[in-house]
Amino acid sequence: MLLNSQRSEQLAALAGQVSAADEATSELFSEVVVATARRLWAPGEAAKATQLHDLIEAGALTQAALNLIDLELPLWKLRRIAYDEGEWHCAMSRQRELPEWLDQAVEARHASLTLAILGAYIETIGQIELSRERSRPSVPQTSAEQYEPLYCENFA
Repeated sequence: MLLNSQRSEQLAALAGQVSAADEATSELFSEVVVATARRLWAPGEAAKATQLHDLIEAGALTQAALNLIDLELPLWKLRRIAYDEGEWHCAMSRQRELPEWLDQAVEARHASLTLAILGAYIETIGQIELSRERSRPSVPQTSAEQYEPLYCENFA
């Protein structure tokens, strides 16, 4: 439970950094990748990791964010990217074919397109980890003092 709490705090701090930033930088993007990427370090993903690294080094951070979503969240897709009143609104969903009013999309917004995408990515990671935590069964802890051994013998 403590580990999940620390992970939630780490994701919240990372989301705060992304929302407070004025523009995307390679350093911030690398920090997000290191903190959230798990599939990237898998043995069969070396080519995708190299491609992501090259995009970050080249400064193509919006494309790198899209690649990161494809790699880390293969079941999630961008549902909507819209620019309205000086902000980019980004929504991610698992069932984008559903009407918007039926879907439970994860949304983020920012003045920078890249940071709006990264914000939605971080929020999605947080929502996935929260749902995993809720789906784990919890067994109440009882003290051993409540139970006493009982000797039973079959006299039949």
